[in-house]
Amino acid sequence: MIKVGIIGATGYAGSELVRLITNHPQAEIKTITSQSYSGKPYGEVYESYRHRDDYVCEEENIEKMAEECDVIFLALPHGVASKKVTESVLSKTKIIDLGADFRLQDIETYEKWYTEHYAKDILPEAIYGLCEINREKIKGRRIVANPGCYTTTSILSLYPLVKEKMIDLSSIIIDAKSGATGAGRGLSLGNHYCELNESVKAYKIANHRHTPEIEEQLSYAAGEDIVLNFTPHLIPMDRGILATCYAKLANKYSYEDILAAYEKYYKDEYFIRITKKGTFPETKWVKGSNYVDIGFTIDERTNRVIVIGALDNLFKGAAGQAVQNMNILFGLDEKTGIDYIPVFPA
Repeated sequence: MIKVGIIGATGYAGSELVRLITNHPQAEIKTITSQSYSGKPYGEVYESYRHRDDYVCEEENIEKMAEECDVIFLALPHGVASKKVTESVLSKTKIIDLGADFRLQDIETYEKWYTEHYAKDILPEAIYGLCEINREKIKGRRIVANPGCYTTTSILSLYPLVKEKMIDLSSIIIDAKSGATGAGRGLSLGNHYCELNESVKAYKIANHRHTPEIEEQLSYAAGEDIVLNFTPHLIPMDRGILATCYAKLANKYSYEDILAAYEKYYKDEYFIRITKKGTFPETKWVKGSNYVDIGFTIDERTNRVIVIGALDNLFKGAAGQAVQNMNILFGLDEKTGIDYIPVFPA
C-alpha cells in the first residue's frame, strides 16, 4: 500500500483528497495535518467522517512525514510550499503540490505574479503534472506541480489547436467561470452567500495569476511565446469550471479538420471526452468526476473556432488529478481510485 500524507487536509481540495485516498484500493492515509484544527478528529471538522475516528488532524512535521510516507500532498496557499520542500524531504518521499509554487518554471514570472520563491534550487526539477500532456515526464519524478483548475480546463481545451498551429496564436481569448469552492474554504466578503447568490461577476481582470501558467504551457506546445487574454468569473454554484475559448483560425478549416486534431491527441485519453457535433459541455456532466468534456464549433462569419471545456474544479481541477499523478508516479493504472461516474443529476 502507498502510504500517504496530506498537508492542508481541511481545505476543500484537501478534503477531496482525503475522500479519494480513503477509497483508493492501493493507498492509505498515514498522516493528515491542519494548521487550524490540529488535535481535532477529522469527523469534527467534516461530520461526514464521524465514523473514521482514526483520522485525527496532526500538527505538521514534514520531515517526520517524509520518513513515514511514500508521497505527501501539499494543499496549501501559494508561497507556503516553497518554504517547506527541501532536498532533505525529497530524498525520502515524493511531493505532489496542489498549489502554485512549482508550476511556473520562469522564476521571474512567478515572483512577478505571486511572491518570493524559497526553493529556487528545487524548482527546475518539478514537472507540470498535466497528466494527458506530460505523462512520460511525470514518471520517476520526485516532485510534481499539480495544475490549477482554470488552467487544466483552458490548456486541454486549446492544446491540439496550438500544437498543430491551426489558430492564430495572438488571438486567443479565454472566458472562464468557476464555482465558489475554487476560492478555497477561507472566509472573504466576496464569497458570502448574499454577495454570491443571484449574481455573476468577473474578477482579477487582466491580472489573474493563472494567466502566466496557461501562457507558459501553451507556449511549450507552440514552440513560441504566447500572450493571451484570460478573464475568470465567479458563479453561484459549489463546484465546476466552464471555459469558453476563442481564437482566429489560421486557415479555412472544416469541423472534421478540427475534430481530427482533437482525436490525434485525445482519442486514447480515458478522462477526456469530446462531445458530439452540436453538443457543448456543461459542468453538471462532469461533477464529481475526473472527466474533462470538450466541445467546439466554427464561426464561419468570423473564421473563429470556439472551444468549450468543462471539469469539476475539486476533482480533475485539483484532488482527482493529484491522485492521477500519484498513480503515474507509482506505476498504477491512472484510473485507480478516481474512476467515478459524474453525479448528475444533483
